[in-house]
Amino acid sequence: MNQSQYSAMQQTALVSNNGLKPVDYRSDTVSMPSEAMKLYAASCPLGDDVFEEDPTVKALEEKVADLLGKPAALFFPTGTQSNLAAVLSHCQRGEEVLIGDNYHIYRDEARGVSVLGGVTMETMTTDKTGRLLLEDIKAAIKPDDPHCAITRLVCLENTVSGCVQNQQELDAIADYAHKNNLSVHLDGARLFNAAAAQESAISDMAKKADSVSLCLSKGLGTPAGSVLVGSRDLIKRAKRNRKMLGGGMRQVGFLAACGIYALDNNVNRLVDDHRIAKQLANELSTIEQLEVDLDLVQTNMLFIRPRANNHQQLQEFLGQHNVLIGGQVPFIRMVTHMDILEEDAERTVDLFKQFYQVK
Repeated sequence: MNQSQYSAMQQTALVSNNGLKPVDYRSDTVSMPSEAMKLYAASCPLGDDVFEEDPTVKALEEKVADLLGKPAALFFPTGTQSNLAAVLSHCQRGEEVLIGDNYHIYRDEARGVSVLGGVTMETMTTDKTGRLLLEDIKAAIKPDDPHCAITRLVCLENTVSGCVQNQQELDAIADYAHKNNLSVHLDGARLFNAAAAQESAISDMAKKADSVSLCLSKGLGTPAGSVLVGSRDLIKRAKRNRKMLGGGMRQVGFLAACGIYALDNNVNRLVDDHRIAKQLANELSTIEQLEVDLDLVQTNMLFIRPRANNHQQLQEFLGQHNVLIGGQVPFIRMVTHMDILEEDAERTVDLFKQFYQVK
């Protein structure tokens, strides 16, 4: 069974087993907007955002800019487009980005930075937690030599695969970059999770970065949308890039309103997702046939490694009971979110034990 066939089977399970609540661990992007969020969005004032006339979009952008302590912000339909527009706003064709080899912009965004922007990416080796070393950044900055690309930008990320990055180390990298006339972009898709895990102000975590991309459709539960923050000049360039990338939207205040609601209501509850992820990881780690690295369970992600040749059978068994997991090999990522409650995690553990015949 290939992945597309398995996905079809999962969707069939959602219909045929409608007596069971679907529990979906594939990503926190699968969470559904609450009824309260939808009601809030339905009552928001609208305008044409391309003409800068949508008051709800403006309100969201101002709110996020203030929250992160930056002068300006810009709403995007996706985090991938937000990151791409940010890099293109920092770099010209033929220039270079320094980035971790396991970071989302490099691995999971179709290399749009290079394909569409003509910007090269020099990767630094990261450890299993996503840690990027200052010494590697220092060694990778190119000399002023016509044989070399011009190093222009350092891309950081927090969290990385659910792991919180050391803020002092990120700040030291940013300081060194600035001293060497480099800019710093932070992919903060789950920066709110990092802040919640450390009980830190998100503005402190964004302080040293020249631009930050925040995703609203992951742990915060909106249907779509990301916000890029930075200087007014950078956001002006990003708006032009957003237009070129097809991201100019019209009466998009509906989505922006969901973002406002999420920021007001769904940030503090992120610790619940973290607690359930740890609970799930601890329980699954007692199953002999599974490998679970508890040190990596720092926010709302855990990674399980079934024994060889167990992946597909495990997926199928769980799918038959309306529990959906990803198809990665060898480690399967499981992500908790607002639609997964403690009792859902308990049901999941019971199903794992059934599959492995653990009493």
